[in-house]
Amino acid sequence: MADQDQDFQLSNVQGDILIGLSKITEIFYFFQITNPAAFQSQLPNLTPLITTADKATGEKEAIRAFKVRKQQKLSGIITGDVLPVVGVNIAFSQKGLVKLGVIPAGTDALDEPLFAAGQKSDAFALADKGVGDSPEKFTPDWDEAFLQQTHEIHGVLLVTGGSFDMVNDKLDAIKAIFTVDNASSIAEVATLAGDVRPGKEKGHEHFGYKDGISQPAIKGVDDVDGKKPLPGQTLVDLGVALVGRGKDVENHPKRAPWAKDGSFLAFRKLPQFVPEFDKFLVDNSKPIEDDFPDAPNPADILGARMVGRWKSGAPLRITPLADDKELADDPLRNNKFKFNPDSQEMCPFAAHIRKMNPRKDLLKFGPSEATVDPHLILRRGIPFGPEVTTEEKLTKRTKYERGLYFVSYQSDLQQGFSFLQKAWANNPAFPFPKNPGVENFQPGFDPIIGQVHGEVRAMTGHNDDATDESLPLERQWVQSKGGEYFFSPSIKALRTVLAGQPEPTPTQ
Repeated sequence: MADQDQDFQLSNVQGDILIGLSKITEIFYFFQITNPAAFQSQLPNLTPLITTADKATGEKEAIRAFKVRKQQKLSGIITGDVLPVVGVNIAFSQKGLVKLGVIPAGTDALDEPLFAAGQKSDAFALADKGVGDSPEKFTPDWDEAFLQQTHEIHGVLLVTGGSFDMVNDKLDAIKAIFTVDNASSIAEVATLAGDVRPGKEKGHEHFGYKDGISQPAIKGVDDVDGKKPLPGQTLVDLGVALVGRGKDVENHPKRAPWAKDGSFLAFRKLPQFVPEFDKFLVDNSKPIEDDFPDAPNPADILGARMVGRWKSGAPLRITPLADDKELADDPLRNNKFKFNPDSQEMCPFAAHIRKMNPRKDLLKFGPSEATVDPHLILRRGIPFGPEVTTEEKLTKRTKYERGLYFVSYQSDLQQGFSFLQKAWANNPAFPFPKNPGVENFQPGFDPIIGQVHGEVRAMTGHNDDATDESLPLERQWVQSKGGEYFFSPSIKALRTVLAGQPEPTPTQ
């Protein structure tokens, strides 16, 4: 660990950032601060409820032990299906920090232009759907809450737990903290609830693919006390996740000192058009020859080549011809692979997981620490909405909204979420193969999250017998309906600067 990180403590970091809050259900409560002075006086009463990274670690260990006891039918003193664990974190928008007087209006005290401007100002560059042919004239096709035409979003409370009742009760208790004599210092802008999918679909997003397999490991967190990153897991600098740590210090020397140990949160509401996606796979899949009787469903093959993994989570790079659930369930093998920068026969260049983490593809431009690692993010999202109904399956049309509440943490939005979406997912020329063998060859868009204004997207590599063949992608099956950029402060900052008290000193 670098010298400037010797004072690092998990107890000073909000738990969702480095560890992730344990959850079956999660509520995102977006709020406006109506009485800044009252809010700051009440914030110290919330701080003890915040789940820190060390507490989140302990809770995950307790949940693992509980599952073992449950499997062995030795419940001990704990009964029920889930542990009564509830997590709480809080984050603020630029407008919220200005409202509290923490940041002067019109300034970029955190040296993060995207955060200062807000996500709505970034919607055109992200290629979200909307009306207008320039950033200045653009109005994104977002939910009203995120357009913020009537109520600004100043912050978001993240509350997680094993059931909706647990989470809702905790949210009510938090609201009570900010209420005195029936007067509240905050007002609701929107409340969104997500749930882990049921039964065998647990851990899978709504298209059916196992999610969250490839997360980076963090130096000083995942490689201490005898711990080691899993095979294939990238170990990144602490400063990739936290402000004021590691390489973030040299990359952003002008950031406000109180921001240390905080992280930028990118939130996106991403509805998914599942019946339409499934129909596309059926309509565009390649028939299997008769001499392969045990071959997987053709639609599953096409889906795997678009995602880069089978639905089980097994990586196409290791098992390109058939799904392998045993491999998928083995954390020592399911992420242990590199891409061949000269070929997309086993995994398309445009496949979602290859776009988001082009392992070895960029080595000709420099080491991974310089070309890939700074752009990796910590993903903490959760699905929302009901399972696909029989009616939707029959009509092949979405009737009920469902998708993913995307959450990522990073010390630098421009190098993290924003870079991944704009420079990699939305860039048909990325990644850059060394010898594609075809003049003017382009891998194509990320077929899952890639976006473009006014054009039909396409990808190559869907057909492993003709990898330069282009596949038109008739629509976007994931469409953003809005979001915001937030900052998740350290515990010290919540107790001091955010509460209207003096900035913490290095010894505090």
